[in-house]
Amino acid sequence: MQETVIAVLAAASIPSAITGFCFWLIQQKIQKREAKREQEEQERRRKREEREKKREENEVLLLHSVNAAIALGEATAKAVQRIPDANCNGDMHAALEYAEKVKHEQKEFLTRQGLGSLYD
Repeated sequence: MQETVIAVLAAASIPSAITGFCFWLIQQKIQKREAKREQEEQERRRKREEREKKREENEVLLLHSVNAAIALGEATAKAVQRIPDANCNGDMHAALEYAEKVKHEQKEFLTRQGLGSLYD
C-alpha cells in the first residue's frame, strides 16, 4: 500500500516538475527579452539626446552667424555714412535701424528664454 502511495506521489510530481521547469524557462526567456528591449530603449534615448545636443549646438552657431552678419552690416553702414562723398539715402538709415531693432529683439527673447529655463 505504501508503495502505491509513493508511486502515485511520484507519478503526480513528475508532471508538476516538468510544468514548473517549462514555466521557469518561459520566465527566463521573457526576462531576457525584456532586458534586451530595455537596452535598445536606452540606446535610442542616448542617440536622441545626442541628436538634441547637436541640434542645440547648430542653433547656437546659427545665432552667432546671424549676429556676425548684423555686426558686419552695421559696421559697413556706419563706415559708408562717414564717407563725405557717399550720398546715403533713407534706405541705409532704415536698414541700420532695422538691424539694431532685430538685434535687440533677439537679445530680449534670449534673455526671457534663459530666465524662463532658470525657473522651470
